[in-house]
Amino acid sequence: MNRIKDFFSSFLLIELVKGMMLTGRYLFARKITVHFPEEKTPQSPRFRGLHALRRYPNGEERCIACKLCESVCPALAITIDSEQRDDGTRRTTSYDIDLTKCIFCGFCEESCPVDSIVETHVLEYHGEKRGDLVYTKEMLLAVGDKYEEQIAKDREMDASYR
Repeated sequence: MNRIKDFFSSFLLIELVKGMMLTGRYLFARKITVHFPEEKTPQSPRFRGLHALRRYPNGEERCIACKLCESVCPALAITIDSEQRDDGTRRTTSYDIDLTKCIFCGFCEESCPVDSIVETHVLEYHGEKRGDLVYTKEMLLAVGDKYEEQIAKDREMDASYR
């Protein structure tokens, strides 16, 4: 009896009909696809994206080369070199972040005593080669200069949680 049942189910293409019924059920349902470049999904206010180095209002970079962010980074993605200036302060000569290693945990941002390194809400960046995603001090300062208004606003909104 089972052989006859199997013959007719394969002859009548029962599996195909079941699949078409499933397709038909969802064909006219409301679509949930987001067309990314034109439409954006809501973003969390505490989203961590592209890194940026900030400056003081007088234009001087904030980073004091304490190297706390380098030491706290679990992925070892941050490399800092520093030197002492004539006035006795210490500043960075190079500050590199390898975004292919970075896990965007936010530890660097939390450990910074002068609020120099921050993670912005920028998520649309790319690199065609591995070296394109190694951000240098100049690149990070440029990102910070470009998005300083948004960074300051985000930091102000997040201040009550710190």
